[in-house]
Amino acid sequence: MRSLVLTAIGDDRPGLVELLSTTISDQGGNWLESSMAQLAGKFAGILRVDVPAASAEALIAALGELDALKVTVTLAGEAGAPDSARNLHLTVVGHDRVGIVREVSQVLARYAVNVAELNTATSSAPMSGEILFHARASLQADRDLDAAALQRDLEALSNDLIVDITLDEVVSI
Repeated sequence: MRSLVLTAIGDDRPGLVELLSTTISDQGGNWLESSMAQLAGKFAGILRVDVPAASAEALIAALGELDALKVTVTLAGEAGAPDSARNLHLTVVGHDRVGIVREVSQVLARYAVNVAELNTATSSAPMSGEILFHARASLQADRDLDAAALQRDLEALSNDLIVDITLDEVVSI
């Protein structure tokens, strides 16, 4: 079995997920996990599929022949985070401006914190109509992370950017 990560992009229209899923299943592929969205009139998605090794090249060729989507295929790496990982949840909310993601991600990188998932959006503030930036991230770090120091650096950044930043540890049951 081969595990593949696919990225797909194309002009958004009904039927793209069906086209992608039919192409995958016609080659014996199994759709395992995905994240998809409509962004600026485009359909954008990333997904992981398992396919029998003997069918992998045929699936890659079939995906390359799709007119409605540009699909990039990459061999999947090792799955899952190490057992020693700490899971964290980060939220950022504030007036939108250039550089918020860059500055937050620089702090995370200094502490070797991995961004496992990041979702961002903008919206109008209820009273003023100004544009608000929202981010939610799932993070992973080593067990020996100095969370207090990370929190202090994020709070300092929060003051500089004039945004609210919240960092919480995710407790597994």
